[in-house]
Amino acid sequence: MALPPWAPVKAKKPELTLRVRAMRYLARREHSRAELQAKLSPHVQEGEDLDEVLEDLEKRNWLSDARAAAQLVEIKRGRFGTQRIAHELRMKGIDENLIDEALPQLKATELDAAREVWQRKFASLPRDAKAKARQIRFLQSRGFSVEVILKVLKSAAAGIDDEG
Repeated sequence: MALPPWAPVKAKKPELTLRVRAMRYLARREHSRAELQAKLSPHVQEGEDLDEVLEDLEKRNWLSDARAAAQLVEIKRGRFGTQRIAHELRMKGIDENLIDEALPQLKATELDAAREVWQRKFASLPRDAKAKARQIRFLQSRGFSVEVILKVLKSAAAGIDDEG
């Protein structure tokens, strides 16, 4: 079916090069090499070399797994536990060595983060075993270890007992 003569003619947008697409992604936030490769691979045109583009970006220090890991840790550390953050880093293709470097820093602040998350969500001790299980499951889903969760609940109970 032909378009009527008065219909506006839309100009076709030129295809973006891999380098331009990569720069647009990196302008928004840091990406790991594996993550950027996955986003760019559907757009590879004949004659373009994705690995070459990624190598050039790494050479210029515009693409860095270390910065991507640090940014993700910084964004997630107040809401999620060590296990969840480590899992997300793995899903984004971050090297295990970089994850291992971030873990001690995360573990040091995990108890405080768990307390804050618990305080925002519940703010009161569980009344019965069912409520306690619900609070534990919630904090586990956020990636906090059972050990940290029990410390949070115990310290909250001690805080209540001290006030009463």
